[in-house]
Amino acid sequence: MKFAFAGIDFLGGVFDALIQSGWTPIKLFTRPCDGLYDHNDVVVAQARQRRLPMQLSRMRQADLDALHAAHGRDWALVVSGYPWLVTGWRGRAAYGLNIHPSPLPTGRGPYPLFQAILRGYETWGVTAHTLAEDGFDTGDILAQDLFPMSPQETHESLLAKCQMAARRLAAGPIARELPQRWRRAEPQGDGSYWPRVSDADRTLDFRQEVEAVLRRVRAFGAIETIARLGDTRVFVAAADGWREAHGHTPGTVVHRYRRSVAVAARDGYVLLTRWSPVPMTEAAQIGR
Repeated sequence: MKFAFAGIDFLGGVFDALIQSGWTPIKLFTRPCDGLYDHNDVVVAQARQRRLPMQLSRMRQADLDALHAAHGRDWALVVSGYPWLVTGWRGRAAYGLNIHPSPLPTGRGPYPLFQAILRGYETWGVTAHTLAEDGFDTGDILAQDLFPMSPQETHESLLAKCQMAARRLAAGPIARELPQRWRRAEPQGDGSYWPRVSDADRTLDFRQEVEAVLRRVRAFGAIETIARLGDTRVFVAAADGWREAHGHTPGTVVHRYRRSVAVAARDGYVLLTRWSPVPMTEAAQIGR
């Protein structure tokens, strides 16, 4: 099967898994990345190695028409980690599908991993579904790969689980059984859409219990949460904590040693172990 891939390194293992399964890539659609939170180095390197056409701008109807003119309808459009709604593929490709990092219909939206941890899900998963033209992540389900979540799940561990599950879906049900699965695809029904998180979602509230604060730190991991220490704001990448009765007002800095800062929470203390000051320009934006 020939295929065009639209995505970045986030779930770029899908691109690699399909190639390893014998599929033939014909084009890469990707987008500019900041090199901090978003990356496309790997998929771009793979495309260059294979001398594939590459496109950084949004996929348009003319791009699908060109692929149809070159390859007929004998190809699949595979989307994974692509920010734009893809329309107009029907009649130009045999298949159009997306691989999304949630157990749909739960967790539609741009990046549901943070909320999966914040909401305390015990099971998570990755879903392959048909590309719907009237909304994000609403198409019929082709296959799912479900897995358990740990009570101490972190953003990085959940991301790795999703990436591994996406590869399994691509190499298994999609690469080997797509025509059969396409015929048996199941409508999703009602679901939930989780919008992109805001700075408020990333901000630690020390009026909460220690476990709730630490869960928020784990949910964002290397993406970092935001905390107020006195009159300043800091990015927090890692923290520990413990329950202990005390008389401090939540949010009070009660102890410092080298880079560790202990902050009073509702029922104990949160120890910030990896943090950095928010630059003044960013602090002004966060404070709005």
